[in-house]
Amino acid sequence: MPLPFLTGLRVIDLGQYLPGPHAAQLLGDLGATVVKVEPPAGDPLRRLGPTDSDGTTAAYKLLNAGKTVIRLDLKSADGRKALEGLLEKADALIESYRPGVMDKLGLGRERLRRLNPRLVHASLSGWGYDGPYATRAGHDLNYMAVGGGLDASGLPDRPVISYLPVADFASAQQTALAVAGALFGRERSGHGCFLDLSIMETVLGWQGLNLTAAARGTMPKRAEALLSGGAACYRIYRTADGRFATLSALEPKFWHGFCEAVRRPDWIARQDDPLPQAALTAELEALFATRTLAEWKALLDPVDCCFEALPELAEIHAHPHVAARGQVRVTDGPEPLVETLMGLRVDGAPPPERAPLRESDVAAVLAGWK
Repeated sequence: MPLPFLTGLRVIDLGQYLPGPHAAQLLGDLGATVVKVEPPAGDPLRRLGPTDSDGTTAAYKLLNAGKTVIRLDLKSADGRKALEGLLEKADALIESYRPGVMDKLGLGRERLRRLNPRLVHASLSGWGYDGPYATRAGHDLNYMAVGGGLDASGLPDRPVISYLPVADFASAQQTALAVAGALFGRERSGHGCFLDLSIMETVLGWQGLNLTAAARGTMPKRAEALLSGGAACYRIYRTADGRFATLSALEPKFWHGFCEAVRRPDWIARQDDPLPQAALTAELEALFATRTLAEWKALLDPVDCCFEALPELAEIHAHPHVAARGQVRVTDGPEPLVETLMGLRVDGAPPPERAPLRESDVAAVLAGWK
């Protein structure tokens, strides 16, 4: 069952693809009733990528679990009227259109305020509601680039693409947080508000450390910083069987434990070698290449040194810690779904589960809201 924190609150989800729908889903995990409004052809995510035998992608099912889905043609007067009927009774609206689209639909901020002064309207766009990029197209890679999420990470000769899309998921979480905060504030003020959220600015909001270092001329080159690959004690290493192991022995006590376990006490003092530690890293690469991942686990799992094997994605749900915590739910069958629930447990209860999405219509939704 969902958590009870937002029980009784009604959220309208006008989002498509990933960020907006995931934000609304998180509010549903916290107990809100979420109604997703899609165009007559449905959210394009239904068909983006390989589809199941029912013609719908697994991504769509996962990102919209827990919601009631209805379809409206918002380009028609009847469709807009039906949506307005929902918005009059809703507590929050999440949409991810480009700035100006809601105005073209006749549902701009002033219209929404007249319809429902208590409505919290969250607009999650790529670049925000003003500035020269406000109506510019973009996707996660673009937002990560401009927001500072790419330049410092990757290989010495080039940045790398993160997967899954970091900016999309991060902005979804920020949107859910902002909506929850605005709903709490509404209980004091009695009024709703308009939330201008940007996918790019979610990433930008993390960059204070890097931007300060860049401004001071102290930013290391790519893959040469303490946490980007420059330190031998904080790296990913390939094992003899082609698998990978992670080592993040940043604190001296963890590095000391690792060095003792691999019988290289001469490495202990070298943790303070200047960055990038190319020579020490090469020695660790040679060491890790001498044993399989299973052999390294047998040696280092008992040692308090921040070593972890890097599991392949297909192995993660069966990892003993992941399995014990209960955040991953696997639906068996010829087309299994592996759902990752919100990583939140309240008073010892398991993570909140989500019901499968269900299709409905406006009349049925409003009947349930009386």
